[in-house]
Amino acid sequence: MYHITLTNLSVNFDDHFFLNKINWKLNDAQHWVITGPNGSGKSALAATLIGAGEIDSGTILGLPENIAVVSFETQAELIEAERRKDDADILDVISEGTSVQEMLDEGCKNIKEQKRLVKAFKFEHLLDRSFRKLSTGETRKVILIRALTCNANLLVLDEPFEGLDVHSDELLKNLLREYSTHTPIILVLNRFDEIPDFATHIAYIDNGELAHTIDRNDHDAVQELKQLLHLKTTELEIPAKDPHATTTDFNADAALVTMKNGRIAYGDTVIFDQLSWQINPGEHWQVSGANGSGKTCLLNLITGDHPQCYVNDIQIFGMQRGQGETIWDIKQHIGYVSSALQWEYKVSVSVRNAIISGFYDSIGIYQQYSDEQKNIANQWLALLGLDAYADRPFNQLSFGDQRLVLIARAMVKHPPLLILDEPCLGLDDINRQLVLALIEKICTGSNTSVLYVNHRLEDKIPGIDNHMVLSDGKGVTHQAGHAC
Repeated sequence: MYHITLTNLSVNFDDHFFLNKINWKLNDAQHWVITGPNGSGKSALAATLIGAGEIDSGTILGLPENIAVVSFETQAELIEAERRKDDADILDVISEGTSVQEMLDEGCKNIKEQKRLVKAFKFEHLLDRSFRKLSTGETRKVILIRALTCNANLLVLDEPFEGLDVHSDELLKNLLREYSTHTPIILVLNRFDEIPDFATHIAYIDNGELAHTIDRNDHDAVQELKQLLHLKTTELEIPAKDPHATTTDFNADAALVTMKNGRIAYGDTVIFDQLSWQINPGEHWQVSGANGSGKTCLLNLITGDHPQCYVNDIQIFGMQRGQGETIWDIKQHIGYVSSALQWEYKVSVSVRNAIISGFYDSIGIYQQYSDEQKNIANQWLALLGLDAYADRPFNQLSFGDQRLVLIARAMVKHPPLLILDEPCLGLDDINRQLVLALIEKICTGSNTSVLYVNHRLEDKIPGIDNHMVLSDGKGVTHQAGHAC
């Protein structure tokens, strides 16, 4: 028996990649799947179990003696070793290289099992062939057979199904299910739908950090993790806007927001003062600050929901605030999401209809919508990984999924400006990452400018390059980006 423990483990992989403060416990009664976006560190985490990388800090304890590994790296190393034999040969001697049978015999502890696997993989006719003459898929099978016949205490398999034909893919799945009854297995997989039924735990890694470890029996957590991976890796694009939608024109070249010497004060209490700021088309902004620093007040100046908006010098979409514009003139070009909106959205509508209501800026549906609008809502549900929930009542979704749906509701119009007021408020860590992943997708996949408001500057989102910090009670701001 063994218990592997990684404690605050940071590992350097040739200064090209780092694992940061990994804390992970696993034992021989568990079968783990390591998953995450491309480049997140899945393979690096698995490789630390066989001594790869240079430990900068922390510890790794309890590794079993005999660990068998299947990965693109081990495959490449065997092929490279054979190539080096060519370089070492005497010039007038032509080497045939190592045969497949010799490769399989190296380290084999179970000849009977080797013969069974050779037959199962239909490999008999290749045993006398030189290993260097095999195809990529065939060398993969050699690596697999070697790993499965060395009586390993632990199998670490990095994308084992890649490069296999349909027959071999199905065969390997059945073999691993069989081996799981007596040998613990760690699988590195890109695709969530490849996770086998015998897996007991899932580790999700992102940006070199082990973000989540969940028990497979925690079905809600598994669903959330599946959505997160879907949002991080899907090739689906942001759904298009309704081509038949009509809105009041505005100057598309003008700044979305221009504020000069903005001030909010209640009597002698100044929330902020002398705030000059501009949001240009195509820019994304993060506004951070402590509670009470004026973040929501600032948003309400933009939307027209703050009584002091008319005593400030503000232009919205090129329109001077207080010059006869209506609330509709402004809000039709803005998508807005906040915790308050989620609390108010209590009507009994389906998840799909909650998204469709965004076309009408309504809470609920009170008119006939078009087939095109329904189709766009379905595309958003597919993007969110919630298409199976289209007809479920909105109020039966989890709190985190409701937040995702409301962001989609705000985006169906493709507004020039999407305002997200503390979108992660009240969310646990995995749902927070779901929301951040969706915001990242909107930033990179649409023409909408995102104004993301939160209280923690460290909750950064790739694609948002402009930041402003409101300082609590001082009216002082720090801006990194364009200021008017």
